[in-house]
Amino acid sequence: MMDQMIDSDQRIAAPPPERFDWVPPPHGPDGHPAAVLFVGPRSIGADLMRSGRARVIDHIPAARVAAHLRTMALPDIVWLIDTETIEVEVLSEICDAAIAMECALVCETALGALDRVAAIVPAAIRTEWLVDADAADRLVALAAASRSQGAAVHDVARDDAMERIDRLQDEVARIARLLGDLSGQRGLPGTPPAFVPRDEDFGDAGGQVRAPVRDYAAPPRSFEPDERMVHRQRAKAVRRMLRQRRMREQYFPADLFADPAWDMLLDLYAARLERQPVSVSSLCIAAAVPATTALRWIKTMTDAGLFLREADPHDGRRIFIGLAEAAFDALARYFEALEE
Repeated sequence: MMDQMIDSDQRIAAPPPERFDWVPPPHGPDGHPAAVLFVGPRSIGADLMRSGRARVIDHIPAARVAAHLRTMALPDIVWLIDTETIEVEVLSEICDAAIAMECALVCETALGALDRVAAIVPAAIRTEWLVDADAADRLVALAAASRSQGAAVHDVARDDAMERIDRLQDEVARIARLLGDLSGQRGLPGTPPAFVPRDEDFGDAGGQVRAPVRDYAAPPRSFEPDERMVHRQRAKAVRRMLRQRRMREQYFPADLFADPAWDMLLDLYAARLERQPVSVSSLCIAAAVPATTALRWIKTMTDAGLFLREADPHDGRRIFIGLAEAAFDALARYFEALEE
């Protein structure tokens, strides 16, 4: 429950408008529900308030959000429904104001518009993405966005949304450790301190990839296969592996083998070998899970230093997702081991 969330910023929010029939939830000594500035259907805002986890302090058109953030009560979260319908200039202004006011952002958008919208929203904003979201997805996004505000949670009464977020972070931490071991070192560049073993000492080269010492002599260059040919053959093998994983879904329930992190790692690895960029929406499709779930995985694995957010040099309206060097090196060693 959100009455277990501690608001470290002690922000003061304006009373919610009467049109939502708002009833203040009980405020305990540990904190209060997140204050949300809402842009979208009133029914969704009302559902969030009835959950007891949020209080909508205002419901305004998108064009007024930036000015509201700079002049009125400061919300914890700015929630945008149908973000793809907001004009680029207006959305950019909202993002600038959110950064200045240190607000979290929740963006709901259609999958077809995801790449365009994601390119507008800077990585500096704490953003939760929703695609074709239902009520449960919104509660998870609300819990994650509230948590990003420096909230502390008591372990004695954790709700389902927080448990799902913790399981996701634990799984990404496990993947980071596994890839770190495969690449010959224990911590990936950009990995948060919580994911790096405390006994690891990198000295002056903290967090950098260190290749293990090889115990064999390199063969003459004339006997080495062409690197491009090796990459093409390995990319074909990775694509074949992905097709085999999708074929299982024709004979068994898809959720029985759901492993979005591995599917995305394989897709990004194959694309890197093929020298092809991967858009956010394309990676969501490759994950073979609902887009909102895939976006949450992408965000968490980016935070863990496994994925990189890259701007399209030819189109500022789109961003790409790529593999971090350590993750690429770990996958290369994994497939080298398979080929032995």
